[in-house]
Amino acid sequence: MEYIQLGKTNITVSKICLGGMSFGKASKEFHQWTLDQEKTTEMIKFAYNHGVNFIDTANSYSGGTSEIFIGNALKELNISRDKIVLASKVYFNEGKLSKKAIFREIEGSLTRLNTSYLDLYQIHRFDYDTPIEETMEALSTLVKQGKVRAIGASAMYGYQFHNMQLAAEKHGLTLFSTMQNHYNLLYREDERELIPVCKQYGVSLIPYSPLAGGHLTHLSWESDSLRSKTDRVLKSKYDHAQENDLEIIQRVYDLANKYHVSMAQVALAWLYSKGVASPILGATSITHFEDALLALNLHLFQEDIKYLEELYRPHEIVGAVLPK
Repeated sequence: MEYIQLGKTNITVSKICLGGMSFGKASKEFHQWTLDQEKTTEMIKFAYNHGVNFIDTANSYSGGTSEIFIGNALKELNISRDKIVLASKVYFNEGKLSKKAIFREIEGSLTRLNTSYLDLYQIHRFDYDTPIEETMEALSTLVKQGKVRAIGASAMYGYQFHNMQLAAEKHGLTLFSTMQNHYNLLYREDERELIPVCKQYGVSLIPYSPLAGGHLTHLSWESDSLRSKTDRVLKSKYDHAQENDLEIIQRVYDLANKYHVSMAQVALAWLYSKGVASPILGATSITHFEDALLALNLHLFQEDIKYLEELYRPHEIVGAVLPK
């Protein structure tokens, strides 16, 4: 395993992150394909034994049961707290990013994860209803209290992230150290503004959906997986650009054959070539996760990167929310 420092913090993480959206009680209201407690524990054990020390989740995943399952697994496996970097998020809750909501939701996350602090606390989206200064002050307070070591943001527009960093600088508050954005070979819209802003501030990229919900792992658009059949969010994210995406997927397949590796390894190796710190992999299969770990051994040449990128056409914005 290789490790990297998050932003300008002293937090060191594995160059692949275990995504907690795959964990929790399955339901029609959220996802039907999530792993139960036993399989969650097995996945975390496997990842940890292979050097993965970074786990990301959110208060909203599977109604909070993702955090519960992760907390239970770490306790059952007797993994020392200082050996794991735990990250969670706040936004999809009552009050979104208000001071009151943040102070309430951090306590819920800490309780469910069975820990006294989070290494990384992220805002899940941009909140149009709460003043930026209120949000940044609340997050900074959590850092001062020792409940959070560092803060991060997730999918939003570049100007929004820039404004939040400026507000923190102006008022002497904690700045964001990470950006968990939507980024993969099938969705590269953040290359225009958000990613350059992140680089300006020395912010680490820890993208979600690095394999586009599985689309970058096989030639056909659909698969026989439960997720492919039931995940409405996945369909809304990618089906509208299927024609262009399939062209790119074909090129991933071509390179995988050229180097005798999996398509997942090619897709992840491309992200590493773009300077991504730790892509968040929401695997539901130990075999798939084991395969993804091999991406760290794959080096893509410039001609490979050009081959993968040159067919991409602008996509609709997916991730950042618009004001109502």
